[in-house]
Amino acid sequence: MNYYHIWCNLKDSRKDLDFCSAISEYLGHLKANGHIVQYSLSRRKFGFGPPSLGEFHVVIEMNDLAQLDAAFGVVARRTGEIESLHRAVYSAVTDFTSALYRDFPDPQRGNL
Repeated sequence: MNYYHIWCNLKDSRKDLDFCSAISEYLGHLKANGHIVQYSLSRRKFGFGPPSLGEFHVVIEMNDLAQLDAAFGVVARRTGEIESLHRAVYSAVTDFTSALYRDFPDPQRGNL
């Protein structure tokens, strides 16, 4: 499994529930169409955590890098419904940071 992590802050923290809804609609659409396996949204609790990572944390799960690349290909078209759903998310955020992780040890490793 591959995990695309996103950390961010909101431009307007009063719109936190709007952001939650936008994430659900956008990533739910990608999931329903088989572009991702799963996603989660979490929020820093009690201000604990490094400020550089932002208040919100999104984790998007994919089977492999081919699925991630295909999902990026769909979103990169910047047209139609997916663009509208994506815009509702990216227009709300600031201080974007991301990372890509994998299960470890992964099956490609061989002799475990």
